[in-house]
Amino acid sequence: MTGGLSGVLLRGFTWTGRRGMEAAASAGQLAYLFVGAVRAVVRGRVRLRELAEQLWWMGVQSLPIVLVVGALGGIVTSQQGGYQFTGSVPLYVLGSVVVSSVVLELGPVMTAVVLIGRVGARITAELGTMQVSEQLDAMKSLGRDPVERLAAPRIVAGLIVLPLLVGVADTVGILSGVVAAKASTGLSPEGFFYGARLYWHDFNFLYSMLKATAFGLAIPLIAVHAGFRTSGGAEGVGKATTSAVMVMTLTVLILDALFPPLLLN
Repeated sequence: MTGGLSGVLLRGFTWTGRRGMEAAASAGQLAYLFVGAVRAVVRGRVRLRELAEQLWWMGVQSLPIVLVVGALGGIVTSQQGGYQFTGSVPLYVLGSVVVSSVVLELGPVMTAVVLIGRVGARITAELGTMQVSEQLDAMKSLGRDPVERLAAPRIVAGLIVLPLLVGVADTVGILSGVVAAKASTGLSPEGFFYGARLYWHDFNFLYSMLKATAFGLAIPLIAVHAGFRTSGGAEGVGKATTSAVMVMTLTVLILDALFPPLLLN
């Protein structure tokens, strides 16, 4: 019995050590990829045409879904907030609840989750297909750095696009919250914005943009890293994409949980 317990503990320690080494290796590869992208930007090796294509694809083509998600977030928050209020709470406080919820939380997180599915998964699948078809090896043999040509434009585009999309989502969410508050509780736009101004902090908008910047770096960085590490043909591309979406989602949620204790205390 003791021997069986020792075997279980040994296998547990072995599994933990192996996963720890894999995590450390992945962290090192992510850091190397990030440094390579920064070096490419500093040296002016990022092609503007490729960057513009990524900005168009990540940003402009993502606008419709971001507008829908932002509007729904504002509507749901306004309706649920109005439902929770009682006669002892001034109705104009609903404006503060909606604006704070949208700007501090819903806008950045919902936009990031949408882009994980639309942008992150596609980056991983695209680069993973290039990896398993040996196109990346062909680029290296021709003296072209995949980090400069493929990774850097996507990472820079993510850093630019996500704060802009979050700003759009915040604006749409607030405006839709105004409409929903009027329809569900009868709160006038003047009362809504009075409550919003009453409890507004100037740091809120900066906080939202800092979140968006962190998410905008994490999503393409993880997606590119997963694509470069893909192996195993078409099945490997599917597995890499699924794993990358899971890791990106967890990373966004962990970063979201770290922001309040770091910046709101």
